[in-house]
Amino acid sequence: MLWAVPGPLASRWYSMRRAQSTKPATYRCPLCGRRLPALSEHTLLFPEGQAQGRRHAHTACVLAARRDGRLLTREEFARTQPRPPSLLARIRARLAR
Repeated sequence: MLWAVPGPLASRWYSMRRAQSTKPATYRCPLCGRRLPALSEHTLLFPEGQAQGRRHAHTACVLAARRDGRLLTREEFARTQPRPPSLLARIRARLAR
């Protein structure tokens, strides 16, 4: 797994979509490191929704990483973040001062 280490491929969350190209290109899957022909059905990964950082990955690798919790969607990442205090909590804190 190449995305476990911090670096240019590391991200907090990812957008994903299915892809298949008609151009005769070959990519390298960032999750397993194996070759990926563009003609085969695969998945595009967008780190934190940035189109310029997209990566082509095997669909099976993406599914395995999702199952293991290594590729979070934006919604899944947002659920792990602490919530800001509510309006009522902020008012109570201000009155307590």
